[in-house]
Amino acid sequence: MAAKRRGKREGITGVRPGTPVTRVRMTGAERRQQLLDVARALFAEKGFEGASVEEIAHRANVSKPVVYEHFGGKEGIYAVVVDRETQLLLDRMVSTLHGGHPRAMLEQAAVALLSYVEDSHDGFRILVRDSPVASSTGTFSTLLNDIASQVEHILGQQFAARGYDEKLAALYAQSLVGMVALTGQWWLDARKPKRDEVAAHLVNLAWNGLSNLEHKPKLRLG
Repeated sequence: MAAKRRGKREGITGVRPGTPVTRVRMTGAERRQQLLDVARALFAEKGFEGASVEEIAHRANVSKPVVYEHFGGKEGIYAVVVDRETQLLLDRMVSTLHGGHPRAMLEQAAVALLSYVEDSHDGFRILVRDSPVASSTGTFSTLLNDIASQVEHILGQQFAARGYDEKLAALYAQSLVGMVALTGQWWLDARKPKRDEVAAHLVNLAWNGLSNLEHKPKLRLG
């Protein structure tokens, strides 16, 4: 019985999501990361307006001053969470765009964004909840513009090599990135069909157009 009580006291047994964890001694860096993890989950669940420093502190089993000490308040910790998610998604998107055939590039971009949605759904929910894809301002819109700039550079090279007007690269880049991002926001909750099937249909629409859709599109990656 003593061991069982000690286990519960030390947080060895499982706890339900959202309940405060057992307070343990942490380094400053460990405490900061714990607060970020707790805040990330809370912002994904309730949004910025619905979350509070009180609940962040409660779920982390610390006092409110600890949160203020590390981040200065809710705005500070939210900014760090958003910056991290923004950089994670941007790095993932840009690292996959290797150029080559334009269809391959589109497949790479679609799979990269949908993989982020699949692997980091809390992070994506935070990005689109308070800064929707369709908005012309806000963090996520700025992120999409950054990604579109990378796509535009690659498309421009492809357009020039094939005799198309390079000035149209920006238009096509915005269209392609916006289409993938909006679909990713829908798929965040739908989760059907599977990721690669969604990506294949996106590429099918972008590459073939409505008048030349393939009946059963498949990715050609690899």
